[in-house]
Amino acid sequence: MFNNGLQNKKIMKILIIGGAGFIGSVLVKKMLEDNAEIIVIDKLSLGSVDYIDTTKVEFHQIDINNIEQVLEVLQNMQIDEVWHLAANSDIPAGVEDMNVDLDDTFMSTVSTLKIMREIGCRRLYFASSSAVYGFNENRLHEDIGPLLPISNYGAMKLSSEALISASLESFLDKVCIYRFPNVVGVPATHGVILDFIKKLKKDMSTLEVLGNGTQQKTYLHVSELVEAMLFINNNTDNGMNYYNIGAMDDGVFVKQIAEETTKVISPDAKINYQKTDRGWVGDVPRFYYSVDKLKDLGWSPKMSSLEAVQKAVSEIASQEEV
Repeated sequence: MFNNGLQNKKIMKILIIGGAGFIGSVLVKKMLEDNAEIIVIDKLSLGSVDYIDTTKVEFHQIDINNIEQVLEVLQNMQIDEVWHLAANSDIPAGVEDMNVDLDDTFMSTVSTLKIMREIGCRRLYFASSSAVYGFNENRLHEDIGPLLPISNYGAMKLSSEALISASLESFLDKVCIYRFPNVVGVPATHGVILDFIKKLKKDMSTLEVLGNGTQQKTYLHVSELVEAMLFINNNTDNGMNYYNIGAMDDGVFVKQIAEETTKVISPDAKINYQKTDRGWVGDVPRFYYSVDKLKDLGWSPKMSSLEAVQKAVSEIASQEEV
C-alpha cells in the first residue's frame, strides 16, 4: 500500500504508466512528497517530460505495448505497485478507428498485466472511467448493470476491468479500479475547457460549441482526483476495490462551461450551439454519479463541479497564456 506521509515506513518503488500525462504527472508530484521512488513509462502521445521532475523520477519514453523494452528497463527492480493511467483520451478518434482504443486503451492493459506477472508485482491501480456505464439516466452506483458502453473507449475500459478482475484470481493480490468523471485542471492536454480556450484564441468574437449546451456531467479537479485515488489505496484491503470518484452534485451543463470560459477569455464573444444534445458519436449527454460508496469510505471532495470548472478555466487560461 502506498505510504501517504508516514516517513518511517519502507520507501515504495512505484511504476506509473502514463505518468507524464495530465493526471499521471499530478499523481507523480503528490507521491514525491512522500518520498516514493518512482519510475515513469510514457510514450508521450499527449504528455510531456516537462510535466515531471526528471531529477527525482526515473523516466523512460516507451510504449507500454513494447513489452520486451519495458522488461529490459525493469530488470533487477523490485516494483511494489503499478499505476496504469495510459489510454487513448480522444473518444471521437476511437470511434472513427477501433484500433485506437484497442491498442491504447485495452492492449495497454493486457501489456501491463503481462509485465506485472513477469516481474512478480501483485498490486495494480487502474484508471477506469464513467464511460463504462454508457448512457443510463439512473443514478450510477458501482454495482448497477448491465454496463453497456456507447463508445469504443468505454468498451475497452470495461474490457480492461474484466481482464484485471480475472487476473486478481490468478496472480494479483490487490486491485483498485477508479472510475473517473470528467477531470479538469492543469497540465491540460485535452478536454472541453482547453478546446474552448484554443478556439477563442483563434477567434475572440465567437465560440462554436459541439452540441446544444445541455450536456450535463460531473466535473472534478485533478488535485482532488489524485487525493481520492491515494485515499482509496490507503484505506482498502487486498482483493477487488472499485469506486466512482466525482463531485457531490449532479454536475454542470456544457452551456455553463462555455459561459465561464468566455467570461474569463473574451466576455463579448458570441456562443453558438448546435441542435443535437451530443457533441460527437459516443458522447454521453448526461450522467448522474453516485459517490456514496466513496463517501462511506471517508472521502469527499471540497469543490463542487462548478467550482472545479472555474478553477480550471483560470489555470488553463494561464497555461495557454491568454
